[in-house]
Amino acid sequence: MLPPGEREQKRVHYGAVRALQSNESSQGGELASRLVAGRMRRQLSKRELARRIAGHVEDQCPAIETLLSYVKRWESGKSGVSERYRFAYAAALGTDPADLFGSANRDWDDMERRRLLLASLGLSAFAASAPLAALIDLALTSEPRDLADWHTAVADHLHAIRTRPPAQAQSDLLLDLLRLRAQMSRAGADLPELNRVLAALSALHGGVLTRLGEHGAALRWWRTAAHAADDSRDLDLRLLVRGEAAGFGLYGQRHPATVIRLMDEVARLGAGSRSVWAADIRGTRCKALALLGRTDEAKTSLAAVLAASPDDAHDSPIPTLWTPDQPHFAESWVLAAAGDETGAAEARDRVLAYSGDYQYTANVSLHGALCTVVKGGSAQGANQAAEILDAMPQRYRSQMITEMGKNVLAAVPIEDRALPAVRDLQEVLSATAPARVLPS
Repeated sequence: MLPPGEREQKRVHYGAVRALQSNESSQGGELASRLVAGRMRRQLSKRELARRIAGHVEDQCPAIETLLSYVKRWESGKSGVSERYRFAYAAALGTDPADLFGSANRDWDDMERRRLLLASLGLSAFAASAPLAALIDLALTSEPRDLADWHTAVADHLHAIRTRPPAQAQSDLLLDLLRLRAQMSRAGADLPELNRVLAALSALHGGVLTRLGEHGAALRWWRTAAHAADDSRDLDLRLLVRGEAAGFGLYGQRHPATVIRLMDEVARLGAGSRSVWAADIRGTRCKALALLGRTDEAKTSLAAVLAASPDDAHDSPIPTLWTPDQPHFAESWVLAAAGDETGAAEARDRVLAYSGDYQYTANVSLHGALCTVVKGGSAQGANQAAEILDAMPQRYRSQMITEMGKNVLAAVPIEDRALPAVRDLQEVLSATAPARVLPS
């Protein structure tokens, strides 16, 4: 039998859950207005929305024209969105199905129930914007985990990030961050180690948000990860978090000069360290130099990185995060930017020899297109990049892949910008970018 305190907590959990679930239905007119508003905020035409929905329908997807007719009926309120299309519709708009198809009227009583649920979980404002479905799941499965289970969860989330669509990886990761925060609010002796887990999961979440193009949120999570790592007093973890934050910053999140400054600061933090994360930081600096057009400096720094990078990371704060192909990814990037076709191709082959993150497979292939452009083949390189981008399944497209495509485009000389192939690349970049949520 549960103690009285736990019985009361369960009562609040389940009472709030039932109340939230009871408010999920909506009238057709309210749903139609919400669907129109969601599309307009993202500046999508009905046809473009239909095309995006098609990319998320799992099987037997109808023709675009048919989906377009469905969108028109759904937005006019003439028919509701069936269960088959709800996930695809929400994914196309970059939102949660529960938020899109739930109640349009979040009145005071509903907000009060939500507040009680958050308070009962010890989360308060931390999860105020979390999808209702995630909060309900959390309330039903919020039993504490042991430390071994949390470390396994970190490894599982890293695997998900490397193999699953970014939106799906983010949803699962956010739920575990909520669980972790709830457990930390009640933790005792395990708090220091849970803080290390918080640093690891927050860093992974920052990376996922970067893939989704949510740069402001990503930077906030990188700061959370850095604070948690500092509290741990683990130098490897502190270097890992800061190195990863700067590395992801190269994908449109920060100016390369800012990344170099941050890397110089972190290098002083890890002075004398033989950690793989110190080597990773030096590799990020090489890539930033290449983006700034300082290719000679980048190549000189790269030689030192390749000579000193370890093959593996024993006792890494995030197991398997470091892979032996990472120095070669930096090598591929730097040599491609320098127009070294042979060296870049050899580095690219070394990266592709490893099985891992689908995103880096796409990006290292885009390095080849970049090198072609730098060597004077603007049309050929633009065609290569467009084919790589267009071949990515829609659910797997990310801001980091888009940004590498932009690097290819940026390398095209001004006099070649009017070439048909270059214009095609511009259109493909726009069409294959991940859906972005614009401010309301």
